[in-house]
Amino acid sequence: MTLRISTHVRSLALVGFGFGTLALAACSGGASSQDGAQASDEALRGHHANVLISDQFNNRVIEVDSRHHVVWSFGDGSSVAGPTSIVAPNDAERIGDYTLISATGAPAGSEPSCTDACADNRVLIVDRYGSIVWQYGKAGVTGASKNELNAPVAATYLPNGHVLITDQGNARVIEVDGSEIVWQFGTTGTTGTDANQLNNPNSAELLRNGNVLVADEGNNRVLEIDHSHHVVWSYGDPANTTLLSGPAFASRLPNGNTLISDSGNNRIVEVTRGGQIAFTFDTSARSGSVAAPNPTRAMRLKSGNTLISDQNNHQVIEVDHTGKIVFTQGAIGVAGKGFDKLNAPYDAKVIGDFTGITDPFAAY
Repeated sequence: MTLRISTHVRSLALVGFGFGTLALAACSGGASSQDGAQASDEALRGHHANVLISDQFNNRVIEVDSRHHVVWSFGDGSSVAGPTSIVAPNDAERIGDYTLISATGAPAGSEPSCTDACADNRVLIVDRYGSIVWQYGKAGVTGASKNELNAPVAATYLPNGHVLITDQGNARVIEVDGSEIVWQFGTTGTTGTDANQLNNPNSAELLRNGNVLVADEGNNRVLEIDHSHHVVWSYGDPANTTLLSGPAFASRLPNGNTLISDSGNNRIVEVTRGGQIAFTFDTSARSGSVAAPNPTRAMRLKSGNTLISDQNNHQVIEVDHTGKIVFTQGAIGVAGKGFDKLNAPYDAKVIGDFTGITDPFAAY
């Protein structure tokens, strides 16, 4: 059984992606119809479409336009998981008129209202009005049984209507059809480097060849896995943090290279199939950077630029191929929730740009 919304999502692809429209702004609590129309015009005049950001420790997912205005959001800021709240989201993507969100949960002391850990453990799909239309996992429940997750850090909507979930705390990547697990890599609850083992996996993407690309964060490596659980390509070494240290995300680019958020080394790195470095950007070398920004996401855009979630610098930045910064959201080194402020943004994507990541509307 595929998700009931999949047919509707596919039909929405015909009329385009994104919420930067008058229709959305009119129903959003954050903007009037006139403001929404202006935001849409600004986005069209800008260098790219709107950006969807997982604003982790503000407990929200926001859509911002090119002038830093929030034109849509989900999450009321509460650190208690519920129908209108999400706790420390690590990942989000726009699929037609819906938003897929990984409500990960916050470690103890990571944000002011979480002196103890604040669990969420859900993957949600919400509509443009902020209603949950599908959910896997139970609010505030940590587990590994049916319909239970443990710190889901990423989710990808697949062309077949399933959802690929990186269930970090359970050391596994699972493909969910409705409420059933139909494929899994990683042995539930067991970390390691042996066959069918992961250690704190942090992302998974379905590739055009049908394989799955996994950022195996705790093992300092990126794996390409086929559906028979064989590793067909890898980069990194569990015993060597020079190549990779805590890779938080990986995507396969159209040129065959792999773009990796090498979080523990505070850099973004693009490597060839043979392991040669084709591009690198060190976010800790920026003026005003904290010592360990730990960038968690890097997305190559259609333009050739790279969108980076520079987590501990509280910024999302876009850099061109020379490393020049051409767009920022948030103030470097300053956490906040007001205008043009973020708090440990974990993920950011340009809406409608699936370069290098799983395209839910393509044939795989």
